[in-house]
Amino acid sequence: MLPRSSLAWLCPAACLAVLALAGCSSDALKPNPTPPNYQGLGSGSAGDPSVNRMGGEDSGVIFGIDKSGINRPGSSGGGAGPGTGIGVNAFLWRGALDTISFMPLASADPFGGVIITDWYTPPGTSGERFKATVYILSRDLRADGVKANIYRQVLDSRGQWVDAPVQASTVTEIENKILARARTMREQMAAS
Repeated sequence: MLPRSSLAWLCPAACLAVLALAGCSSDALKPNPTPPNYQGLGSGSAGDPSVNRMGGEDSGVIFGIDKSGINRPGSSGGGAGPGTGIGVNAFLWRGALDTISFMPLASADPFGGVIITDWYTPPGTSGERFKATVYILSRDLRADGVKANIYRQVLDSRGQWVDAPVQASTVTEIENKILARARTMREQMAAS
């Protein structure tokens, strides 16, 4: 007979082994539960409204709720009422992500409309780095619907990163590129 202390660790180990074996599946092919002629929301079919739509009038339908707060079919909004969906313009959101995609992304909040990048050092430079925060402030595609903050640091003689000024034209240029990208996407959507 095993001592009592051996049984204390043997029982949980045996349970884990049984669970691991139960989780194994056969190598046999399993049928696809989706019928081949499925035409529903999210199927990618020609009649699927989610294929042709990145937003309503100028405001996107993201996560199933449009700017009126109406829960769309196939969404998981739960009918919480107005104001529960994304509160930013989908074109501005996507335009901002596309414009600053060369920088590593630290955080993106589609509900609050905030995109934060991590520090980025441009190729060919080793003494400076940049970080960006982009705010999408509106549900409409407007020039005042986007605000960018760019932060710059340079290496000092002791090897410490020190904050340095950023030219105002750099911030304006980033905001204008975001707006231009958003307008291009809206035009492409209207043309399709």
